[in-house]
Amino acid sequence: MEPKRTVAVFGAYGHTGRFVVTELVKRGFLPVLSGRDARKLEELAATHPQLPVRPASVDDPASLDHALTGADAVVNCAGPFATTAAPVIDAALRAGIAYVDVAAEIEANADTFTHFADRARAAGTLVVPAMAFYGGLGDLLATAALGDDTAADEAHIAYGLSDWHPTAGTRAAGQVSHQRRGGRRVRYTNGRLQYHGDDLTTLTWPFPAPLGPRPVIGEFTMADVVTLPSHLTIPEVRTYMSVEAATDLSAPDTPAPVAADDHGRSAQTFLVDVVVRRGATERRVTARGQDIYAVTAPLVAEAVDRILTGRTRTVGVASAGAAFDAAEFLAALEPHITLETRP
Repeated sequence: MEPKRTVAVFGAYGHTGRFVVTELVKRGFLPVLSGRDARKLEELAATHPQLPVRPASVDDPASLDHALTGADAVVNCAGPFATTAAPVIDAALRAGIAYVDVAAEIEANADTFTHFADRARAAGTLVVPAMAFYGGLGDLLATAALGDDTAADEAHIAYGLSDWHPTAGTRAAGQVSHQRRGGRRVRYTNGRLQYHGDDLTTLTWPFPAPLGPRPVIGEFTMADVVTLPSHLTIPEVRTYMSVEAATDLSAPDTPAPVAADDHGRSAQTFLVDVVVRRGATERRVTARGQDIYAVTAPLVAEAVDRILTGRTRTVGVASAGAAFDAAEFLAALEPHITLETRP
């Protein structure tokens, strides 16, 4: 029997980290439980007694090196990624292993592409930021919709979430992003990120049945504005959020997600509707599923599996759509999401 492939999970005890650990175990990996809080790691280890525990801090490179010793890859689930991404990527490069994270922070993901592209390429390793519901899934859908093409005039990604009960990590990351932007908003237009003070607008998005046309917040900008343009020539990338979800996220008293099934998933449902246009041609693909945090786990585990079995398309820093065969990757996720291509 071949030894299990070892994957260090930094931030293993967080809401998303727990889903990732469970999914990795289910797929036959050996996760190493790591993160800053030793007590929380021990509590998690009580439910996974077979897994090694290695506390580490982004302020202590030696502790990160120890956490990654013998690992084949590392998954960073600990936000805010403006603080954690660079130290953990540095440690991965020192260890000569692949790095995957679940960052939804626009600026943190942009920083990863800017600061680590050359080093990761020179090391011959792969760094995949935003391998999550936000950033990763939309990128895979848009890439698959384009097929063999790598350019379009516009890409639109509409998020039809039934609700959004944010985790503490989501709220902390949002605060960091708000501070970095000085309270401004961000959009991707004319081929670059632009910051502005315009008010958000509400419009109606034609989601497919049974959701149907719903009000959404226009230019509710997510990590897709970093991942798609990193490898696709699309000068206009716009993202939209259902009003219900945006309202939940903005309310300070919206509670954290609560498990509603045996898998620990909340009752939240989602529909991601992606439209890419080039001239008069429009291509459309949608994905449906349950719980945006839980579905990040199979996205991460599938990415790690493909990296460690050599099913990748490049080295360096790459988004999901550039690193993997998008259509094959999405097909592998069908137990977790339902795909539909629409005219």
